[in-house]
Amino acid sequence: MRASFRLGRIAGVPVGVNWSVLVIFALIAWGLAANQFPRSYPDRSPVAYTLAGLAAAVVFFVGLLAHEVSHAIVAKRNGLDVGGITLWLFGGVAELKGEPRDPGAELRISGIGPLVSLLLGAFFGVIAALLALAGQGGLLLGVLAWLAGINVLLAVFNVLPAAPLDGGRLLRAAVWRATGDRTRASVVAARAGWVLGALLIGLGLWQFLSGVGFGGLWLALIGWFLIGAAGMEERQARTGSALRGIRVGDVMTPQPQTASAEMTVADFVDHYLFAYRHSALPLTEEGRPTGLVTLDRVRGVPADRRASTRLAEVACRADQLVLAEPGEELNDLLPRLSECADGRALVVTDGRLVGIVSPSDISRAVQRGTLRTNQPAPAAPR
Repeated sequence: MRASFRLGRIAGVPVGVNWSVLVIFALIAWGLAANQFPRSYPDRSPVAYTLAGLAAAVVFFVGLLAHEVSHAIVAKRNGLDVGGITLWLFGGVAELKGEPRDPGAELRISGIGPLVSLLLGAFFGVIAALLALAGQGGLLLGVLAWLAGINVLLAVFNVLPAAPLDGGRLLRAAVWRATGDRTRASVVAARAGWVLGALLIGLGLWQFLSGVGFGGLWLALIGWFLIGAAGMEERQARTGSALRGIRVGDVMTPQPQTASAEMTVADFVDHYLFAYRHSALPLTEEGRPTGLVTLDRVRGVPADRRASTRLAEVACRADQLVLAEPGEELNDLLPRLSECADGRALVVTDGRLVGIVSPSDISRAVQRGTLRTNQPAPAAPR
C-alpha cells in the first residue's frame, strides 16, 4: 500500500497516509457526530457533536499509528529494516524488509501491536471510569468510552489467528516453532486468513440481507480484503521457499546489451529494439549503469518526437535503479524488485554492470526451485 503523502518520520521510520484514510476518517467522524453521540447525549449543539466526532477520529488514528510504530520499533530491534508506515482504508501497515530470523522474533514483532492497542483501550477506559465516578458526564465521557472500546476491539480483532492479521503472525510463529518449517507455518496462517475472510463475507452478507444495515457490507469488504491478502501471502511463502538458496548471479542474464543515454528514441527503436528483442536495456557510461530504458517507456513517446528525444529523458534514472550483487540472495532482492515500476534489477560488481534480472528470470528460477522441491527423495540403497 503506497502513501499518497508523507507526514514525516517517527523513530527514524517514514510515515505516510494513503488517500483512502479520508474515507474511513469521514465515516467514523460522521457516524459519531450524526448518530451515536446525539443518541447518547441529546440536547447538545451540532457544533459540539461535530467537534467531538472529529476529536475521536483523530485520536483513534493516532492510536492506530502508535500500533504500527510499535511494530516498526520492535522489528528494528530484532534486526529488520522498516521501509515505512502507511495508514490506509483498513488501518495501517508497517513495511518490514525481510523476514524475522526465528519464531521468537516473529512473536515479539507481531504481539507488540495488539498489546499497544489493548493498553490504549485500558488507558482511555480508566480515565472514562474516573470521570464517571466523579459524576462528570457529557461528550468528553462519550469520546473516552468510545476510544476505550474501539482500541480493545482493535486489539481483539488483530489477534485472531489468521494472516495477514497480527494473530496470523502469532499463529505462524507457533507453527514455525513446533515444526521448524517457516513455509509450512506461513501456509497454515494464510489459509486460516482465507477461512476467516470467507466467514466475514458470509456474516456480512447475511447481516445486510437481514436488514441490519450497511455495516454488513463493510464486514464483507473486510473479509474480501483478508482473502486477497492471505492468498498473496501464501504465494509469497511458496515463492520464497522455491527460491531459498538461489543467488542473483544464478539467475541473471550476464553481460546484457547496453545503450547510450545520448541515443535518440528513434535510433533505439530502429537499431536496438528489434535487433536484440529485449524489452529493457540498461544505459551505461564507462561500464557503470546510469539508467534503464524499457519498451513501455519508449511507447509513451509520440512518434513525431522520437527523433529529438534522448533515451536519458525517458529512462529510469540512476537514483531509481534497483541494484544487486551476484552473491546476494534472490529472496532478499524480491522486495526491492516489487517496488520498482520497471520490474528489473541491474547486477553490479564494484559499480560496473555485469548482468540484469528480469521477471522472466525470476519465473524460471521459481519453476526450477519448485521442481527441485517436489522431486521425490532418492530411494535408500538395498
